[in-house]
Amino acid sequence: MSTLKTTILLGGLTLILVFGGLALGGQEGMILAFMLAVAMNFGAYFYSDKMVLSMYKAEEVNECDSPEIFHVVRKLAQRAEIPMPKIYRIPSDQPNAFATGRNPEHAAVAVTDGITNLLNREELAGVLAHELGHVKNRDILIGTIAATIAGAISMLANMAQWSMLFGGGRGSDRGGHPALMIIMMIVAPIAAMLVQMAVSRTREYKADQTAAELIGTPAPLASALSKLDQSSKRIPMEAEPATAHMFIVSPLAGKDFASLFSTHPPIEKRISALMSLSVEPVDKISYEKREQIPTRSTYEW
Repeated sequence: MSTLKTTILLGGLTLILVFGGLALGGQEGMILAFMLAVAMNFGAYFYSDKMVLSMYKAEEVNECDSPEIFHVVRKLAQRAEIPMPKIYRIPSDQPNAFATGRNPEHAAVAVTDGITNLLNREELAGVLAHELGHVKNRDILIGTIAATIAGAISMLANMAQWSMLFGGGRGSDRGGHPALMIIMMIVAPIAAMLVQMAVSRTREYKADQTAAELIGTPAPLASALSKLDQSSKRIPMEAEPATAHMFIVSPLAGKDFASLFSTHPPIEKRISALMSLSVEPVDKISYEKREQIPTRSTYEW
C-alpha cells in the first residue's frame, strides 16, 4: 500500500510538470516537459547521491577520520541486513543528517558537524538508525526523485512569471494560454510542495519505527529529535527547499513561508508515535570509548 501511494504521489509531481509545459508552450511544451520528467527520473536514479551531496559540499570520510560513527553504522547495517553505506561530512553547524542513493548497494549517509557536537552516543546512534531505516525501506531514491521534479516545477513557475512580465502567453498557436500560465505561477509550486510533503511524511514515521527496532528502544531517537528540533530553529542552514524533506528534521524550520509547508510531521507527533511503539530489545551496540577519540577541538573530521 505504501509503495502504491508513493507511486501515485510521484505520478502527481510528473503530471504537474507536464501541465506546466502545457501552460508555457502548448502541446509542444507539454511533450517537452514529459521528456524532461523522464530524463530527470533517469538522472535522479543513477546520480541522485552525487547531486545532493555536491549541493551541500559534503566530503566523504573514512574510518580513521571518524571511528565511532563507522563503528555504529557498521553494527546497525549488519542488523538491518544491508551493505555498509558511505559516510559523508557536511560542513554546517546546524545539527542534521540525511541519506541518499538509488538503493542499499549504492547508499550514503551524511551528517553535519553540528549533529556530532550536539548529541550523545546513544542519540547519535538513533539518528544513524533512522537514516539506515530510509535505506532499508528504499526511501532514498523516492525522496531524491521527488526533490528533482519539485525543483523543476519551481523553475517552470519562474519561467511562467517572467514570460507574463515580458508579454508572453497571449494565445499564439504554439504558446500556452494566459489563464493556464497564471494557474501555473500560483498553484503549481504549492501543489508540488504538498505532494512532496506527503511523500516525506508517510515515510518519516516508518523510518523512525525502523530505527527503534534496530536499536531495541525508541528513547534515544526520541531524545535526539527533541534536541535537533530546538537547535535547527536557532542555527540557520543554507538549504534548498526542494531537498528539505531528505533531512531528519527540516533545515528550513522557522524560515518564513517555507515553514508553512513543512516536509516533516510535527516533532511532537513523531516522538509520541515513537514512544508508543513496543519493540523487542536487542543486544546493545558496544561503543568505542569516547575518551579515546579526539574531540573536534583537537581533531578535525
